Formats: sequence, C-alpha cells, structure tokens
Amino acid sequence: MDGIKLKELRILLVDNLMIRRYGNLRMGPGRKLMCGAIRNNWRLCEFSDRDMARLLAPFGIRAWGGAIANRKLVKCAENFRPDLVLLGHCDYISNDTLCMIRRILPGVKIAHFNVDPLWQEGTRRQMEERRDSCDALFATTAGEMLAAWKTPRNIVAYMPNPSDPSMEHGDNSSKTLFERDLFYAANPRKGDERLAFLAGLRKLIDGRLRADYFGIDTPSVWGAKYEHILSSSKMSVNLNRREGDKWYSSDRIAHLMGYGILTFLSSRGEMERFFTPDEAVFFDSPADLAEKILRYNADDEARMRMAAAGRRKYHALFNGARVLKYMVETVFGLDYSEPYEWAEETYR
Repeated sequence: MDGIKLKELRILLVDNLMIRRYGNLRMGPGRKLMCGAIRNNWRLCEFSDRDMARLLAPFGIRAWGGAIANRKLVKCAENFRPDLVLLGHCDYISNDTLCMIRRILPGVKIAHFNVDPLWQEGTRRQMEERRDSCDALFATTAGEMLAAWKTPRNIVAYMPNPSDPSMEHGDNSSKTLFERDLFYAANPRKGDERLAFLAGLRKLIDGRLRADYFGIDTPSVWGAKYEHILSSSKMSVNLNRREGDKWYSSDRIAHLMGYGILTFLSSRGEMERFFTPDEAVFFDSPADLAEKILRYNADDEARMRMAAAGRRKYHALFNGARVLKYMVETVFGLDYSEPYEWAEETYR
C-alpha cells in the first residue's frame, strides 16, 4: 500500500455498536476507533454484528440471525470494498465469513482487536480463534504472552485503550466544585479480588471524604448517567480485575484520565512507562492508596496540576486517531510515521 492509497483508506469496522441500547451507550474503544478513522479522513463503514443478528433473527432465534448476519457482512464488504476489515469481539462472525470476504477482495487486510485481559479464558479463546484468519491481532495487554498467537502470516501487537475528545470532552482538572471527592465504578462478581482490596481501602477512608462505589453499593451506570458521574467527580481509582499484567487496563483509564479526573493507578501494571508521578498517582497497597487519596483530596492545587498533566498526556499519546494510525501501519507493514511509545510490543 503506497502513500496515496493510505490517504484513501477504506475501513469496515465490525463491532458491537449497541444500537439496541437506544443511546444508553458505553464509551467503548470501538467507537473511539470509529472517531479516529474520521479524524484521519479515512472512509468508514460500520457493521454492528450483535444488533444485526438480533434484527435479522427469524422468530427471535439467534443462531439463525447470526447466520444471516454473516451473509450480510459479506454483502456489505462486497458493496463497500474496504482495504481493511477491523473486527472487535464479534462472536457472531465466523472465520468462514472472513475467508469469503478475502475471496471477493483478494487484497483486503483483516485485523482483530481485543480489549479484555488476556488472562481470561474467553479472551484467549477469541485470540486463538482469529489467529489464522486475521493478518493482525491487537490486544490491550502487553508482554510475552502476545507471542502465543503469532503465526508465520500474522502480526500480534499491543494497543492502548484509545480516547477521543468528543467523548472524554470534560476537563475536571480546572474545577473545584464536585458532587463527590472519589468514585469507583465496576461490575465485580463473587470472588473478584477487587472486593477485598476495596474493603481494606474503605476501612481507611470512608467517612473522611465523599465517595461513591457504583456497581458495589449502588447499581452500575451507563450512558449519560455515567458521563455525568465522570464530570462531577474529583478523583477515581483505576482498579482492574487483576493487577500485574504489563500495561493492561480496562478502558476505564481512558475515561478517567481523559476527563481530567485525578487517577490512581496500581504500580503493578507498569504504567510508569507512559505516565510520570506528576501525571498520575501510583499505589502499592490499600494503606498506600488511602494515604494518597486523602492527601490529594486536601490539596486542590496539586490535584489540579497533576490531573491536567495526565489529561494532556493521555489525549496526546492515546487518542483514537493516533492509535488507529499505528494499527493501520502495523497491519499493512508500513514504516511507522512516528515513534509510538508502545511499538516494542509488536511481534512480527
């Protein structure tokens, strides 16, 4: 693919776009990459596999709807003629369908991106399923485990959780009035190690500041309600289901840092590679975290300065247009147009 062709790139993005949520949306990475394609002036076509499977299901039978959705995706590719098919989780889309698209479009590239942690069995199963049908696999976990899905014909690489200024549009680093000092949002299940960590933290901070724990004390929130919580919160903890995997975080990190919320990160995730202690607060234990939360809650000047620096850094490094450009240059084997800070985690 030459430079002129890259300027005219056509991308077919296949992901769960949650049309049937009727606006009660998640600020997911797929939508950030859609925004990135538009910001890069690339032609974009979207295909929401789960919504199409439900819509097309005769008598509400999902298996039949999934089969029809696969045929419609082939038709979509035939009509749109993309240079790149970019797949999210897409459980309904089969590898046979991807092979059919290749037969129709021999020069097409196909890539899969997965934003769930690689230690989860379901995530590993998805990566394994796509390793032979895709030209590139991208995951939000770095480290040697990525090489497990490397084949002679594909590329496996790390990708950061993207942000976009149209979604992470607020800037809490310039504010001093909030509805709460601290919030945490998650959907923990029984046995989730975060519950024990939070219990230890809350013994040290509850009653000493205004804190809300969504999905734990109160129901989980989505859509505009979640965005309001982001815009009305001073600080937040980015606590993942499991810590210690290189550079892994749920996409929560983009929401928090992108909004200028002072963000507390576990030191076990090695995020110091991207953020200095002047841009995010790193913690080692519940006691360490509690001490730092209370310290910055009492020091608005330091909190605002650090949150502003973290927000600038996140949007500069990990905005969707830049992350998608890296993915495109990777899957097409192009020389990188700039030094991406995470590019060492690319296995060719």
